[in-house]
Amino acid sequence: MSRGVVVTGAAQGIGRAVATAFAEQGDRVAVHYSTSAAAAEATVAALPGEGHVVIGGDLTDPARAGSVVAEAVAALGGLDVVVNNAAAMIRHPLAETSYADWQEAWRETFAVNVLAAANVSYCAARHMIDTGRAGRIVNVGSRGAFRGEPDYPAYGASKAALHAMGQSLAVSLAPHGIVVASVAPGFVETERVADVLSGQQGADIRAQSPFGRVATPEEVAAAVTYLASPGATWSSGAILDLNGASYLRT
Repeated sequence: MSRGVVVTGAAQGIGRAVATAFAEQGDRVAVHYSTSAAAAEATVAALPGEGHVVIGGDLTDPARAGSVVAEAVAALGGLDVVVNNAAAMIRHPLAETSYADWQEAWRETFAVNVLAAANVSYCAARHMIDTGRAGRIVNVGSRGAFRGEPDYPAYGASKAALHAMGQSLAVSLAPHGIVVASVAPGFVETERVADVLSGQQGADIRAQSPFGRVATPEEVAAAVTYLASPGATWSSGAILDLNGASYLRT
């Protein structure tokens, strides 16, 4: 059965791959974007199937987060799956960053990576509960939540918070039949990190994995669609590592 799916931050990169994977399954997808309208339109135009829609909006505005979910519900005829993928990643190593810039990096990062995801999850879960849907919420976290991000400390901390939020919601929403899980990718070859993955720095990053490479967006998308599948109910509360054995936590 076709499901209604919203993917935040889906104009490109991991979000685009996730939207494509759901569309290939026959689902109807709402592609959310914050600033890249043209890229989001291109993503939707390339999706297989019908019934897809583009929805723009600044998710750091609680009212807009709610209206993005409401628009997705209206356009898709209901909402069954939410993928919290939108993220901010601002470089701010402490020794090189002014106090003002440090505060701003933490505010902006948590506004996007935690508070926006929390608000989208709330609004979507309320819809699922009120309509009796056995919904799915999948958070796109990060390996950085466990190994640390020295140049992006707010990013690492925010992803740890996102994982923790997902586990709390997994427990509280299970009685309503709603499954909540997270993926924790390592480096993924997207437009955002293309410069980081070039030259010797890129070679060093690839060498972190015994496979000698980084992930593709499609590999992350495969994990997300699995966690959102009917057969993954017992994975609720899980945080699935996707880092090619580049970081093993105990």
